[in-house]
Amino acid sequence: MAKSIAKYFIALVPEGKIQEEATRLKELLKQNFHLKYALKSPAHVTIKMPFHWNEAKEDKLIAQLGGFFKNWKSFDLAFNGFDRFGKRVIFIALKPSQDLKALQEALGYFTKTVLKQPIELSDKAFHPHMTIAFKDIKPAKFDEYWQFIKQQTFDQQYQVTHVALLKRLDGRWSVIQTFPLDFDKTSMP
Repeated sequence: MAKSIAKYFIALVPEGKIQEEATRLKELLKQNFHLKYALKSPAHVTIKMPFHWNEAKEDKLIAQLGGFFKNWKSFDLAFNGFDRFGKRVIFIALKPSQDLKALQEALGYFTKTVLKQPIELSDKAFHPHMTIAFKDIKPAKFDEYWQFIKQQTFDQQYQVTHVALLKRLDGRWSVIQTFPLDFDKTSMP
């Protein structure tokens, strides 16, 4: 049987109002500027960049990640306003979070040592954000996109209660598993 390699990444995928509002912004960018690439995934905050994994061992990946995340507790994040990476990416900004930074660093170490995944430059220079436009941005029109998005608002609180594993399926990213963050020190002997 041929080995089938798939692409995965690990992220925080807010539900409810935050997801709806971020998707609404992506739709506005599509309607006004034909920017649609960001709609190929749910709104998310990447904590481990895309990596390749043997699909036949997907259950093992899920079990190992489940073991890792069971030792983490939920925490709060605040989304506030917009920012950009040059003229390449427009995103919803997050206020700095030590909890998120600690989770991302520990996950990077775990994926390197246990899952044998390389640490990417973007893993080392972690800048958490929720992308709403990228790949199909035209640099010559960037200022127009930026002025439009700056007229919008985004100010939301989010309690991170789970982390998602996403997989590329038919050209789109889909959540295939979620892992609860519900570690409770009081239940320890």
